[in-house]
Amino acid sequence: MPERRLQAENLHLWRGDRHVLKGVRFAVNAGECLQITGGNGAGKTSLLRTLSGIMYPEEGTITWGGANIRSDLQAYHGDLAYIGHEPPLKPDLTAQENLRYWAGVRRALEQAEIDQELSRLGCDQWRTRPIRTLSAGQKRRVALAGLLLMAAPLWLLDEPTTNLDAAGQRLVGTLIEEHLGRGGLVVAAIHHELEVSSAVIRRLELSSK
Repeated sequence: MPERRLQAENLHLWRGDRHVLKGVRFAVNAGECLQITGGNGAGKTSLLRTLSGIMYPEEGTITWGGANIRSDLQAYHGDLAYIGHEPPLKPDLTAQENLRYWAGVRRALEQAEIDQELSRLGCDQWRTRPIRTLSAGQKRRVALAGLLLMAAPLWLLDEPTTNLDAAGQRLVGTLIEEHLGRGGLVVAAIHHELEVSSAVIRRLELSSK
């Protein structure tokens, strides 16, 4: 198995006439978390979308396990789980149904496994309710349950603690620490420091100038 390592070299990205990413470079290894910081408009979300393969940089390369992600984008997508600022949940499906179809695309899932992760994220009371009836924080917890179910080594997270209370924010830190302990990697765009051991943290600050 190739070494788990995500590396970006000299990434440049424009949005219209705005130069969003300016020579961004970093490397993240198995067991490490890269926290991306910067003010509004600094390009945090754009960088995550570029790392996910959704957006194409005008210059630079992204490699996963030493190979350019564009050489086999489908295989790369099979190794990552990306949760944007808005959880990718269908409003008219229940929490259970969303996870069955969303995470179930990746691998076969038993209902008991879905319910176990929903329970761990504190979703027992609303697991059978349509997503449209849930609060923003409840939706975030459902999305995090999906993150666990996808069992991907690379997590790309855009503000993973958004809309969560203090207990939920601590839980996110615990989930990340456990993932890193299993040899996973995390890249997270944040406004507030994640509650994760500093020994496994790398940092990248983007400038909006």
